[in-house]
Amino acid sequence: MDQPVAATTDDALMLAWAAGDASAFEVLYGRHRGPLFRFLLAQLRDRPLAEELYQDVWQRVIAARATWRPEAAFATWLYRIAHNRLNDHWRAQRHRPPAPLDAELRTAALADPEHPGSVAEQHEQRQRLQQALDELPDEQREAVLLRLQQELSLEEIGRITGVGRETVKSRLRYALDKLRARLNP
Repeated sequence: MDQPVAATTDDALMLAWAAGDASAFEVLYGRHRGPLFRFLLAQLRDRPLAEELYQDVWQRVIAARATWRPEAAFATWLYRIAHNRLNDHWRAQRHRPPAPLDAELRTAALADPEHPGSVAEQHEQRQRLQQALDELPDEQREAVLLRLQQELSLEEIGRITGVGRETVKSRLRYALDKLRARLNP
């Protein structure tokens, strides 16, 4: 690669990795491991299960490296794999499981130590937000997480979830209205 690895696009890294450059995969993995895991954890609310699905998603990326083509952005493709894996999980479960009994402890463990403010206040805010997110319908929660946590465009979210841009907009609007009403009574 001619440009510094950190400045290389995800698509270029994926193509380089498919051509045999192992360091390109290391950069891709480093860029997406945290956001992808947080997305799965927010959807599943079960760390061991999120870790299992996280590994499955990366295994699918590894298995598809030779056939990958930059028809969609790498991040869109990655989150589409995650979306499909989540759907497979929910179909197998036939329902969304309740939050684990230690959900509050898990949420507290995810607190960002570098963020200003008191730990107790952060914990309370995160708990209220997580509870509000948990109350959203699955499709709305997924759209919000992909938009706010992963900073994906409406089009990318639509490609990941298999719906049109206007449906994504509608889901986001309803979800954000519900979150505002719940968090600002």
